[in-house]
Amino acid sequence: MSRLLPQPLMSILILGLWLVLAPAPGMGQMLIGMVLALVLPWATRGFWPDPPRLADPVAGLRLTGRVLFDIVTANIEVARQVVGPLARLNPDFLEVPLDLRDPFVATLLGSIVSLTPGTVSVEIDQDVMLVHALHVEDADAAVAHIKARYEEPLRKVFAC
Repeated sequence: MSRLLPQPLMSILILGLWLVLAPAPGMGQMLIGMVLALVLPWATRGFWPDPPRLADPVAGLRLTGRVLFDIVTANIEVARQVVGPLARLNPDFLEVPLDLRDPFVATLLGSIVSLTPGTVSVEIDQDVMLVHALHVEDADAAVAHIKARYEEPLRKVFAC
């Protein structure tokens, strides 16, 4: 089974995402989604030498909801900041110390930070993630926010 489906969860996610994004879900779209769900994880299995194990799926769902909520609210906040006087913006680079030891999970944290408007991860090192933020009032508070809001739940989800 692992030869045909090296990552069953990824296959399910690919199929689900394909069907959600399809303009008119039908048998043809289902067939294309199933082919992609089988082929993509198999074709990329070399990039996943030691995939992290999902330890707490419920925490993963909570984190997903939190990230989606933050994307929406951050879009509104960034729109307010950009429409207002640009002189009020205080961009800064933040060094976020990482407690994650799994490179995949650290990359996932960088992706989450980059998906949230107003921030982008610039570099992810073994111990530190460099983040550019559009507006920072308190750098220590911003770092603590990233660690508490995203890194800690990721550690729970993947037990790392």
